[in-house]
Amino acid sequence: MGRKRAVGGIEIPKWAWLVPCALVPVVLLNLGVAWLGGTQVSPLSFSFLQTKARALGAYVAHRPECVLDGHPPLEPLIEDTERRHGIPPGLLKALIQVESETRVHRISPAGAMGPGQLMPDTAALMRVEDPFDPAPSVDASGRYLAEQLRRFRDVRLAVAAYNAGPGSVNGRVPHNGETEFYVAKVLAAYEHTRPKAPVVAKRPAVVKAVAVKAPVARKARPQGDGLQGRSPGGASASRRSTKK
Repeated sequence: MGRKRAVGGIEIPKWAWLVPCALVPVVLLNLGVAWLGGTQVSPLSFSFLQTKARALGAYVAHRPECVLDGHPPLEPLIEDTERRHGIPPGLLKALIQVESETRVHRISPAGAMGPGQLMPDTAALMRVEDPFDPAPSVDASGRYLAEQLRRFRDVRLAVAAYNAGPGSVNGRVPHNGETEFYVAKVLAAYEHTRPKAPVVAKRPAVVKAVAVKAPVARKARPQGDGLQGRSPGGASASRRSTKK
């Protein structure tokens, strides 16, 4: 039998003391992600431990340089990326707003990093050494989104593939309890970030003047030209009286 240690008169097996020791690294990892990455995550979350650890490592490597040099504004970087990769204007901006609220140092509860929330494996695939560096991170997000647009030829499906992965999109937005709401948020934001169509001023309607013809006065007939005094044969009674 394992050795026991008495606490307050209660004997506790020795192996039970290992549980708090095992929880400490998990709690510290989650607290680091929540504090440094500006996100909400349970201290006892055991999900994505490896990716969260990689994200914290990338953050620690990036932060000293960031403190010294700062970061350029995101909006010009996003607009330039949209033009360079043929993305509809405003779409990448809407996606980044939903992903990170345009926060460069955000870390998600799953370990996604930077403005476009690149997962460590995706960042490596897109050859991004520092996902918290705005220029290469935004460019990688734009390249990945443009790839999905070319593949699916549909904005909704491309946005769904950005969130859930292209393998999860089979002609429709996956309903996994997350992606369908994510797509709705991005499209709602896109309504505000896309360029507004120019308003064409309406030409004033031209009212044509219609000439109103005055009624033509009818000429009064002479009394001798009427039917009065005519006989059934057509000759007037006066002419007949002069011939007698």
